Amino acid sequence: MEEEAGAGLLPARMINEFVYCPRLFWLEYVEREFAASHDTVDGERVHRRVDQPRGTLPDDPSDMRAEATSVELSSARLGVVAKIDVVRADEQTVLPIDFKRGRVPGYGPYDPERVQVAIQALLLREHGYRCERGRIYYAASKSHVDVEIDDDLVALTTASIEGARRVVDKTTIPPPLVNSPKCARCSLHAICLPDETNALRGASSSAPVRPFVAANDDTVPLYVLEAGTRVGISGEVLQVRDDLGVSAELPLLEVGSISLFGNVQISSQALRAVLGRDIPVSFLSYGGWLNGYARSVNDHSLDLRIRQFAAFQDPAQTLPIARAIVTGKIKNQRTMVRRSLGSEAKGHLQALSLLIHRAEQAGNADELLGFEGAAAQRYFEAFAETLKIGTGFEITGRNRRPPTDPINALLSFGYAMLAKEALAAVIAVGFEPGLGLYHRPRPGRPSLALDLMEEFRPLIVDSTVLSAINGQELRASHFDRRGKAVVLTNDGRRTFIGAIERRLRSTIAHPVFGYDVTYRRAIYVQARLLARTVQGDVEHYPAFTTR
Repeated sequence: MEEEAGAGLLPARMINEFVYCPRLFWLEYVEREFAASHDTVDGERVHRRVDQPRGTLPDDPSDMRAEATSVELSSARLGVVAKIDVVRADEQTVLPIDFKRGRVPGYGPYDPERVQVAIQALLLREHGYRCERGRIYYAASKSHVDVEIDDDLVALTTASIEGARRVVDKTTIPPPLVNSPKCARCSLHAICLPDETNALRGASSSAPVRPFVAANDDTVPLYVLEAGTRVGISGEVLQVRDDLGVSAELPLLEVGSISLFGNVQISSQALRAVLGRDIPVSFLSYGGWLNGYARSVNDHSLDLRIRQFAAFQDPAQTLPIARAIVTGKIKNQRTMVRRSLGSEAKGHLQALSLLIHRAEQAGNADELLGFEGAAAQRYFEAFAETLKIGTGFEITGRNRRPPTDPINALLSFGYAMLAKEALAAVIAVGFEPGLGLYHRPRPGRPSLALDLMEEFRPLIVDSTVLSAINGQELRASHFDRRGKAVVLTNDGRRTFIGAIERRLRSTIAHPVFGYDVTYRRAIYVQARLLARTVQGDVEHYPAFTTR
C-alpha cells in the first residue's frame, strides 16, 4: 500500500478507491486483497520518478527553493494520511501535484482523483500552509489539470472520508456495482466477482454475466517427481537439477504452483522467491499424499476467517452449505453414470436421485454424511460397469489406505492432486484451510479444501480415470504391487498427472454464469463464492454441477 495508515488513519489512495467503488475499497483496505494488472504495473512505473523523497517542506513556502517529492503528511483530526508525489511552491501558496498514468479525461478529472488531491491540499492546510488548488499530472497526455479546492469539493471529500470510515467500522462487504463499466478495468474483478454476485443476489439485469474470470491461465504448474532432484533459482528462472545438471528451467512469471513429490529438495533462495510471488508450494509423499504446504506471510482476509470461525460454531450457517456441497457431488456422480451407461443404469440413476432428495432435506451433518456414503456405494457399483471389458482393470468398490487395485490407486492419487488444487484456492481466497464447514476438523487435515473439492471429484478425477483406462493411456505396466498396496510407477505418475492437467485446463461453460472457464478456474470461483456465502454477501452457496 502506498501509504501506511497508523493509528486508524485512512490512506488518501484508499479514499480514492472508496469514491470509485466502496466494494473495491473494502477489498483492498479491510481484506488487504491485491491483484496486479497492466494498469497497476504501469502506475508503479509512472510513480518511480517521484517515489524517492527529495527536498524539504519549509515552514515558509517562500523559502522553498525547489520542489519536494514523496512528502508524507497525516492528520488525526481529518483521520487520513497521504504521500504527496510533489509539493511545489507557488508564490505564497503551495501546490500538491498527483501523478496519474492515463490521459486527461474528456470532461476533466474524475471525482476519485479530485478527492485524492483535495485530501493532500487539506493536509497541507492542516500543517499551516496556504493551498488553494491542486494539480493532477497525466503521464500519457504529458499534461496537467488544476483542481480548485472549493467548498463543494471539500464537502465531497469530508463526506467520502466519513463514508469510508463507516464501511470500515461496519466490517460488512458493500454490494457490488450493478452492470458498471468501471468493473471492466478493475484489477480485482476476479476477486470481487461483481456480476456473479449480483446474479446470485437477483440484483442484476437480464444482461449476461461478463466473463471477467479468464477462461484459461497463462501460468503452468511445476511437478517434480524424481527422487534426489533439487529445485533452485538463477535470477528470475527456476531450475530443476539432478546429478547430471539442469534438467528443466521455467521463468518465475510462468509458474502457477509447485508440487514436490517424495525426496525432492528446494533451496531457501528459491522458496523465498516463489513465496514472495504467492506461488503455492505443496509437499507430497511419493504416492501423492499431501504432507504439507508452504505459504507466504502476505496475510489477508481476516474478516473472512473471523466469519468462518463464527459459521463453524453455528449449524444454521454450515448445514445449508454442507447440503449444497453433498447434493452437488451426488448430482455430478449421477451425471457421470448417466453419460457412461445411459438407460442401462436405470436402477442406479433412480437410487442416486432419491439420495439427492434426501441430502437436500438432511436435518444434520450426520444424516448428510450417511446419505453421501450411501450415494458413494451406489456410484462406485456403477463406476465398475463403466470400465470397458478387455482393459484388464477391475474394481469391486472403493478402497484406500492402501488402495489394493490400479483403479483405486488412480482415484486416491487423483483425489490428492485435486485436494492440492482446492487447498491452493482456499488459501488464495483467505480461508483457514483446516476449519471445514462440512468435513470435521482434524489435526493435519485441510478440511475446508476437502469441502471444496467434493463437487469436482466426479468431474475431474473420476472422468480422467475412466478416459485414461478406457482409452488405454494407462496400462498394467504403469503400476507396481507392494505388499497389499498398488502404486503408480514413475512413468504412470507422469502419464496420469498429464491427464489430470489436461482435464484441469479443459474449458467448459460455467453452469451458473454461462461464460467459458477451465476446471482449475472453476475451483477458484467456487472458493470465492463460498467466501461470499460465509460473509453474507450471497444467501445460498451455489454448487458446481454439470448436466
